[in-house]
Amino acid sequence: MTDRVDISRLLGDMRAMKAQTQAFQRPQGVGDVPNGMRSLGALPVEGTTKVPSFGDLMTQAVNKVNDVQKTSSAMAEAYERGVAGVDITDVMIASQKSSVAFQATVQVRNKLIDAYRDVMNMPI
Repeated sequence: MTDRVDISRLLGDMRAMKAQTQAFQRPQGVGDVPNGMRSLGALPVEGTTKVPSFGDLMTQAVNKVNDVQKTSSAMAEAYERGVAGVDITDVMIASQKSSVAFQATVQVRNKLIDAYRDVMNMPI
């Protein structure tokens, strides 16, 4: 059977990333530290889990897009060689998924660059 991107798995991954980003946006006031205690520094807490950084999340996303493109390329090559079980519809679907994933990555990059420019152009 061919390696195909499962839409439900992809949707689940997107929801997991959304949940991770929402963890950073919790409302202030619930766990705030009183002003007098801010200078004490961070105390180690047992059992804390490492929250992935923005760079880690972007690296994972780019790696997933790369995997989708490799799968699409491998399916196209298998179809060209005439490997049994590789259907042209599967090849075209994988190709389109690869294209959409890459275009989305480019758009995210463009938005990040625009946000960076906006921040750099802010008056101090």
